Amino acid sequence: MSNEAIQDYAPGMGAMVGYAVTVEYICADEKIKEEHPDCYLELYKYLASIPGPKILMAKDLDAPYSKGSIFGEVTGNAYRALGCVGGITDGYVRDVDEGMYGGFKMMAKRLGVGHAYSCPLKFGTEIEIFGTKVKPGMLVHADKYGFIAIDEEDTPNLLEGVRFMDSNECKTTIPASRGAIGLPTDEVVKRLEQAMKEFNQNAKTFRKKITE
Repeated sequence: MSNEAIQDYAPGMGAMVGYAVTVEYICADEKIKEEHPDCYLELYKYLASIPGPKILMAKDLDAPYSKGSIFGEVTGNAYRALGCVGGITDGYVRDVDEGMYGGFKMMAKRLGVGHAYSCPLKFGTEIEIFGTKVKPGMLVHADKYGFIAIDEEDTPNLLEGVRFMDSNECKTTIPASRGAIGLPTDEVVKRLEQAMKEFNQNAKTFRKKITE
């Protein structure tokens, strides 16, 4: 789970979910760009070889002194056409509105202009961004609160678990709070205590069910 500051530049698009496709890029070195004139075409071919939905997880090798970005209007539309629902980078992004119009969500450390000598260099490596280690193929959920990357072994009961947790809260802790407004505070605490006990007991029962 991300634990560093990250900005969602298209919160109106809601959450995005997809499988991680990783890339490492650099923008500050003109020589490297000259040595890899087809770097974007290589990235496009790599993306085309992987089924979607995908989220492009990009490590800026210039960070924290970012000089450019591989995310913008032109590349964002290309990524979207290749099955990427969005991109996350620990560098910066630009043309976020144009990307959003094309259906490509961008999340990054900040906004910036230009792309300098932007060059995607490595694909399919394990990277670390925003304090989170991300391996290719991990399931990623991202929204205005940040993102979480989930290991494959943790996904089999994920949907069932999410539905259970939401239902458990809606049946215990949330109604206990909303239904207690206006009551004496000692009664509020009593109701919350009982709701928390029910919540925890339900969670234990569910955990036992999925591990048996």
